[in-house]
Amino acid sequence: MISQITIVLFDGFAFGMLLFLLSVGLSVTLGMMNFINLAHGAFGMFGGYVAVTAMRQLGLPFLAALPLAFIAMALASVVIERSLFRRLYKAGELNQVLFTIGLVFVAAAVATFTFGTVQQVIILPDWLRGSVELWGIRFGIYRAFIILVALLVTALLVFGLERTRLGAQIRAAVDNQRMAQGLGLDVERVFAVTFALGSGLAGLGGALAVEIVGLSPSFGFQMLVYVLIVVSVGGLGSITGSFVGAALLGIGDVAGKYFWPEIGSFLIYLLLVSILLVRPLGLFGKR
Repeated sequence: MISQITIVLFDGFAFGMLLFLLSVGLSVTLGMMNFINLAHGAFGMFGGYVAVTAMRQLGLPFLAALPLAFIAMALASVVIERSLFRRLYKAGELNQVLFTIGLVFVAAAVATFTFGTVQQVIILPDWLRGSVELWGIRFGIYRAFIILVALLVTALLVFGLERTRLGAQIRAAVDNQRMAQGLGLDVERVFAVTFALGSGLAGLGGALAVEIVGLSPSFGFQMLVYVLIVVSVGGLGSITGSFVGAALLGIGDVAGKYFWPEIGSFLIYLLLVSILLVRPLGLFGKR
């Protein structure tokens, strides 16, 4: 029984870290810019396609495809943010929701036209396959790799926010946008950089997710619910909140499906409702 619980905690935490990479950008964007970007999952989907295409067509190794997915989605998001999203910053929430959910449909159609509806697979290097045995329990190597990448990204984000000039500007813009503008801070530039960073992380998460959840044109819709739950539970604009929320959601989802398969899919919603009843702004929500 202890080994089963350990495996569930390990697999759940790995899944949670995958959700963290996919959702942290949306959390910061919502908290900082008050922009409801429901198309965030589409960046993850195209990040997965970039990684798969780079490995198949260009012959790049898996470790080279991951940063390529990040860079490609970060650059693409800058173009989209400057050309489309910035027009909606002062629009109503309904307009933002309708526009961005429409972009998800467009993204799914583009992916279907370009790559077809077949599930894409990614060929992992030999050293990431299989499992290792510790204390009589077998742990998946690839899931351990996902946890390692997520912890590294978290450390870099925390360091960047707490120890760099850009991090101070982002914190100032999140806490009080008008005050930051009044002090001469170029909030639009900070918006663009933050948006690119969050979208790049979504692309990285999408590339890592191909082996775990698969990749198809419906990826953006499939992950949207998970991403929104993570943001709701963690609280807007909080990296710590996204990390804790994603870990709770991942473990809760895996535990529910493992121990109570009949109702396992609903447990994450019960977890969401329970937390929001106690903390309406999320675990680390500030406003």
